[in-house]
Amino acid sequence: MTSPTPKWQFWIDRGGTFTDVVGRRPDGQLVTHKLLSDNPEQYRDAAVAGIRHLLGLRPGQPITPDAVDCVKMGTTVATNALLERKGEPTLLVTTRGFRDALRIAYQNRPRLFDRHIVLPELLYREVIEAQERVGAQGEMVQPLDEAHLRSALQAAHGRGLRSVAIVFLHGYRFTGHEAKARDIAREVGFTQVSTSHETSPMMKMVSRGDTTVVDAYLSPILRRYVEQVAAEMPGVKLFFMQSSGGLTDAHAFQGKDAILSGPAGGIVGMARTAQLAGHERVIGFDMGGTSTDVSHFAGEFEREFETQVAGVRMRAPMMSIHTVAAGGGSILEFDGARFRVGPESAGANPGPASYRRGGPLAVTDANVMVGKIQPRYFPPVFGPRGDEPLSHDAVRDKFGELAQRTGRSAEEVAEGFIAIAVQQMANAIKKISVARGYDVTRYTLQCFGGAGGQHACMVADALGMSRVFVHPLAGVLSAYGMGLADQNVIKEQAVEVLLSPENLPQVRKVLDELASAAQAELQRQQVSGNAVEVRRRVHVRYQGSDSALVVAFGTQEEIVAGFEAAYRQRFSFLMPGKPMIVEAVSVEAIVAGDAPEEPRHALHPSREVPRRETVRMYSGGQWHEAALAVREDLRPGDVVAGPAIIAEKNATTVVEPGWQARITDLDHILLDRTSPRAVKFAAGTQVDPVLLEVFNNLFMNIAEQMGLQLQNTAYSVNIKERLDFSCALFDAEGNLIANAPHMPVHLGSMGESIKTVIRENAGRMSPGDVYVLNDPYHGGTHLPDVTVITPVYLNAKAPEPTFYVGSRGHHADIGGTTPGSMPPFSTRIEEEGVQINNVKLVDRGTLREAEMLALLRSGTYPSRNPGQNMADLKAQIAANEKGVQECAGWSTISGWTSSRPTCAMCRTTRRSRCAASSRG
Repeated sequence: MTSPTPKWQFWIDRGGTFTDVVGRRPDGQLVTHKLLSDNPEQYRDAAVAGIRHLLGLRPGQPITPDAVDCVKMGTTVATNALLERKGEPTLLVTTRGFRDALRIAYQNRPRLFDRHIVLPELLYREVIEAQERVGAQGEMVQPLDEAHLRSALQAAHGRGLRSVAIVFLHGYRFTGHEAKARDIAREVGFTQVSTSHETSPMMKMVSRGDTTVVDAYLSPILRRYVEQVAAEMPGVKLFFMQSSGGLTDAHAFQGKDAILSGPAGGIVGMARTAQLAGHERVIGFDMGGTSTDVSHFAGEFEREFETQVAGVRMRAPMMSIHTVAAGGGSILEFDGARFRVGPESAGANPGPASYRRGGPLAVTDANVMVGKIQPRYFPPVFGPRGDEPLSHDAVRDKFGELAQRTGRSAEEVAEGFIAIAVQQMANAIKKISVARGYDVTRYTLQCFGGAGGQHACMVADALGMSRVFVHPLAGVLSAYGMGLADQNVIKEQAVEVLLSPENLPQVRKVLDELASAAQAELQRQQVSGNAVEVRRRVHVRYQGSDSALVVAFGTQEEIVAGFEAAYRQRFSFLMPGKPMIVEAVSVEAIVAGDAPEEPRHALHPSREVPRRETVRMYSGGQWHEAALAVREDLRPGDVVAGPAIIAEKNATTVVEPGWQARITDLDHILLDRTSPRAVKFAAGTQVDPVLLEVFNNLFMNIAEQMGLQLQNTAYSVNIKERLDFSCALFDAEGNLIANAPHMPVHLGSMGESIKTVIRENAGRMSPGDVYVLNDPYHGGTHLPDVTVITPVYLNAKAPEPTFYVGSRGHHADIGGTTPGSMPPFSTRIEEEGVQINNVKLVDRGTLREAEMLALLRSGTYPSRNPGQNMADLKAQIAANEKGVQECAGWSTISGWTSSRPTCAMCRTTRRSRCAASSRG
């Protein structure tokens, strides 16, 4: 029997700015192509155009299964439709009385300080309230009025609506009414019908409802795109990447699973190539044209089962990815006081100024200006016909105008913008490491995406990391990941039972049912002969808590051990004796994808690395003579010392001064820092628009890191889940510098608490001291709001602190005549609880726990639960210590240890922040 003739495979990432195509030829060789995602003068669809280019076909010539085995791709079609609110006009059908439930949602305000709240535009256009109601235990409150529903659906259909989302109260568990409504909608003529029990069979009506609406809103858009692509390649097997990181057949691709389709491919490519190279712990740094995606990998993919995207709550499995609006296309602006980078993007059309389409200045242009991008070594895909190189002249002219406005040179302006973008990306990486309890300095930074290598060394320096890994296909790694990804089907279902030996059989039964359904669905779309692997997981939380963690299913002891290990990693403590709840279960059926086949090569002896030329590169405030090497000229064993530029077909890697690039036996690039980091910022009191924005971001990030630490380590529901806390950074006089977007009522008077501590402890403070107070006569609000204050010494020998950090948390109880707070008939402050004024909580690093517990137990109305108070106070101490560490970290990098210039910049930053806030 003859084996089938090898054919082409294509792996594609259709991004917001560029579309990357990796083709595997019949002989196994990989070839790549990169083109603009939006170029209507040249082609209708970039993915299809890229395939035709590599196959040597004419425009419009069909792509046939004789030549192509399959196409695997990720797309931003659904993401862009959601962001731009350009999905299918959708009808929502819900239980009577709940028409506004999704609009009201959870009433949280993610931006507390915005005076004008702009709610996200609703995805559904109309609402029908069905006359039906099933109780929480399945009791029939009101049977479904089918005649009324049919009439309302017919009227909506007559108004042109064709997509409907059906979300009934408790419909995830009691599915009869939703199923009947679905049948009626299909009979009426709706072409897209999404029910919540099929789309997201989980608790929480708001997120379940949003997910169902998203599915109805995006699935028709996806279906049209799939049909458009399939029509260009009739008979070719087509697979799409899902947000969960697994491939699915094109006809099973749903809107709810498409939000992170492109970035998920990057995570897969990152993980597979890092493991092959022996890097077990990596931070993914995927910088494209529109945004930067950062991720964490330490042996297994991290997924989130509940998240928020573009103002919409989603309950669907997604790769855990944090995105920041800082990409190569992020627009650069100067408002007269500060330099700004993003969040707006120039996109692919018109693109940055250098794209020859009249676009604005962007991060890519800044790299052209400082010589880190050399246009003649960049793909010539720009201009009206898509065949011209980047324009250096347009960049030089526009930066020249900014130079005149700012009184500095054009290259200084460009490097200033790059520094701001780098800080934004470093802050994003801190969030995915600190929030989950990981020390980022122990990881390798794996950079990919078209713009990642241009900034990798600088981002690593900002984080204190010393190693960067760059794969040969880093510029198209998201597309490469499509080819390495598994096919998978994930099924999930709410169960909500106590974790106990008696309930485990019930949990196992639900898991088995989900496993059978997932396997059957996977086998319907399977193309490889590989075996199906099934992974069973349970979502466990403490009773009364809202933080469910996903662990592998097993025995009672194994589940408890897995949950406690994950909980301790995330939150730093356990709740012994507290019952555990199995909130939901999930099953993943997997058919393994292709393992990367990358041969090892012999290391050649060291040599003078061939350089195509020597170019000028501006870095660290000065021009350097940098070697420009082309990737194809390098061989395993070569070492390239910075400053240097390594140009590739799909990416550019910049080796900054003090760094060294080495080509490994796998033909990978390893970048290592070889000399101590230089001082980045000179100390001074003159206002600098670049430093102003850099420090604005730094100070805000310090407060945010403190808040994450407090949320993760706190004990009480008030602080951990209600988020009734605030963290802030203050200058040496006790004036507010920066705060995270926490509780405004806490922050207005917190400075007075700091000033009280400064005044009453003048000359007696030392590094390692921590103070606590709640006294309303000295900056407190009411007694349950307890403030913990830590002085920050950037120089241990300094007589006075440079900063103060403070965290104020609402304790569940501080004593008083009633729990919580003071009743209206109170006449004395003691009736609200224990009054604390300028008490030393930590003395030079030693916790004064016994003294604090004695104070909490004192008075006429002592605390009812001093142990819980102490646990939350320890969390506040930990949050402040995080602030101290962050201050010390950036002062080491910047070289700022003296308080005078630092506080001058603080005052300027504070004024700038206030001015920006007043402008709205």
